[in-house]
Amino acid sequence: MNNIAVLIPCLNEQETIYDVIKEIKLKLPKAEVYLFDNNSVDESKKLAKKAGATIFNVSSKGKGNVVRRMFSDIDADVYVMIDGDKTYDISRLKVMISSLINNKLDMVVGRRVTKDKQAYRFGHELGNKIFSYLVKFIFGKSVDDLFSGFRVFSKRFVKSFPCHSIGFEIETELTIHALEQKLSIDEMDCIYFSRPIGSKSKLNTYEDGFRILNLILILIKDEKPLLFFLIFSLLFLSISLFLGIPIIFEFFETSKVDRLPTAILAGLNMIITFLCFFAGLILDSLKKLRHEQKRLQYLKFN
Repeated sequence: MNNIAVLIPCLNEQETIYDVIKEIKLKLPKAEVYLFDNNSVDESKKLAKKAGATIFNVSSKGKGNVVRRMFSDIDADVYVMIDGDKTYDISRLKVMISSLINNKLDMVVGRRVTKDKQAYRFGHELGNKIFSYLVKFIFGKSVDDLFSGFRVFSKRFVKSFPCHSIGFEIETELTIHALEQKLSIDEMDCIYFSRPIGSKSKLNTYEDGFRILNLILILIKDEKPLLFFLIFSLLFLSISLFLGIPIIFEFFETSKVDRLPTAILAGLNMIITFLCFFAGLILDSLKKLRHEQKRLQYLKFN
């Protein structure tokens, strides 16, 4: 029998948290439910405890910090992560867990589907599609719902996940970690509801979007360093040739270099070109070593 832990990150969800926990306990009566509270100032913790959850306090602000604590502090065979805002339909939760166990998967993502126009902000829906295509372009594969907060994980995924994120970009990092490690993942449709009256979203469309884009660029640098630095190398090469070729032709015609500052600038850009290229080669070799270490950490857990 697999030990199942349900992990709920929470910040001021008093309108919904009690119902969410009660519904989970009906679906998974033998599972342990843990609420990780991130400085709530309402009755969330009191209601969660009344519903039967074990409470943990996380003082460092941000969902990424909460997930880091959740994955560090809780030991189980199967982990369910779900938001406490009552927007996810958990009717297929047992199916998701069974798929994870029977198919020996590492992550099953609840892919949000809805006909309720109020459930998704336009910016979030558009951003989800754009970032999903970007991740697929860079890593060769993606999931349809990059930002879903409803996921089921294996123990080896949770205990080998490094977790660098601080805020709501954590879902993107979870997906990219699975992709770059070539872990077994799947998606299942999950009905997504709009927030109940009185419940407020903590998302900021533009701020969170920039943070996610920044995370993706950092992960591209870390996971695809040769590609990342090759782009910069080609950029500086183009600048160097653009500035330098006219000076070379001029030198052959007049045997003089009248625009010395421009010639120096062209030379500096060529030097940066080679530095970027060799930096990419060196970091690509280090990346392979880091991937081997991550893989060994992953294989420690059954």
